[in-house]
Amino acid sequence: MHCDIYKFPKHDDMYVYIARPDYPDDTNEIRDWLGVLPKDFRAGLGRSKFVMHLDLAATPTLARVDKAEVLAKLESQGYFVQMPPQDVMRRQAELRARESQDNIYD
Repeated sequence: MHCDIYKFPKHDDMYVYIARPDYPDDTNEIRDWLGVLPKDFRAGLGRSKFVMHLDLAATPTLARVDKAEVLAKLESQGYFVQMPPQDVMRRQAELRARESQDNIYD
């Protein structure tokens, strides 16, 4: 299974894997690969940035996620979302809370 990986500047350390089951035969046409994402979810992500193309069959392990889980999600829904580690999520939430609190007094 081949996939493309994207990141989003609004969400540190979150990556979205998009299935490319027909790769390389699907490269002749320009497509919106992120179109498989639910509209509401995609709208909240902001602008995407392509990170890399990955052949999961040639990759023994992945750094932060279970390869079998990624493959299962890619096959069943066409995408997989790799969430940031808990400490990063906690830090982002604290920063957003401080920013919103600071904005109250502006």
